[in-house]
Amino acid sequence: MNTAGTIDRPLTHDPLKQAPMTPTTSEQPSGSAHADFTTTGAITARKNRTREMQLIPEALARAHMHDRMREVEAERQAVRLIAARRMQRRAERVSMRARRALAMAVMH
Repeated sequence: MNTAGTIDRPLTHDPLKQAPMTPTTSEQPSGSAHADFTTTGAITARKNRTREMQLIPEALARAHMHDRMREVEAERQAVRLIAARRMQRRAERVSMRARRALAMAVMH
């Protein structure tokens, strides 16, 4: 299995010098560069790995965090609204108690 030009052990590690993965019928070992091979295939393959593609996981994580922050902010707003309603009811009860106490004081 130590044959030169296999997938695990290519003849060269430079992608510009490697041939595309096409079946050959010549006597050359597979994976070695053919005489008529130009480097356009390797360059085209490299163009698929653009910077935008490499940043996709980061963009997804950023979008996920943005959604989570929006959810957390909505949750905080809901908690604040509930607390405000509770304080409003408590203030109304205190106000009614004060009115009753004033009415009782005026009547007696």
